[in-house]
Amino acid sequence: MRIGILGTGALGSTLARAWAAAGHDVVLGGRSRPKVDEIAARLGPRASSTSLSDAVHDVDAVLLAISWTGIAEVLDAVGAARGTLADTVVIDPTNPVAHGVGEHLLPAGSAAQAIASSAPGAVVVKALNLHPAQTWSGPATGVTVPFATDDQDAVPTVAGLVGSLGATAHRIGGIGRARQLEELAGAVIALAAAGIDPRSVVPGSHRVTSGAVV
Repeated sequence: MRIGILGTGALGSTLARAWAAAGHDVVLGGRSRPKVDEIAARLGPRASSTSLSDAVHDVDAVLLAISWTGIAEVLDAVGAARGTLADTVVIDPTNPVAHGVGEHLLPAGSAAQAIASSAPGAVVVKALNLHPAQTWSGPATGVTVPFATDDQDAVPTVAGLVGSLGATAHRIGGIGRARQLEELAGAVIALAAAGIDPRSVVPGSHRVTSGAVV
């Protein structure tokens, strides 16, 4: 697949490296062209660099690898309101939560739904928002990536990209479930900030029946 990656931070750079190593073509776009060029050069022939606006063209998916506070600016830069992302799978890994606290910053809805409203026709998928960037620095065996989208046709694309990382994708429902994933990320952030391993609070592989863990 050909993936447009908007953003040059830890998540975007790490996923670009992993996907390029798996045989995908990655197109990096960022606000600092010298930085984008430098990262793409390090990743080898499967990676290329361009402007933010050009990184969303002729791709199978777009990854918004930027912070929530920068989303509006980037969507404006790529012309999302004009329909430039229409019919494109747009993966949203952002978490609109307070740093170190985890409290959701939006009074209602989710970042993914806000992105969908700002990008008419885009196939928005909430995914890859729970695991830190270093998770993808090697084969992510045993990792499950829950995701939410209204578009069933996007599932094979997401499953393929996640599978390329060594992980397993699982759709939990439509985009209405995106806030649940964002709130989950907020809880993980709050626990980690308190020095608690978030994995220690999860029931593990116990079977869930009628709303109770058994």
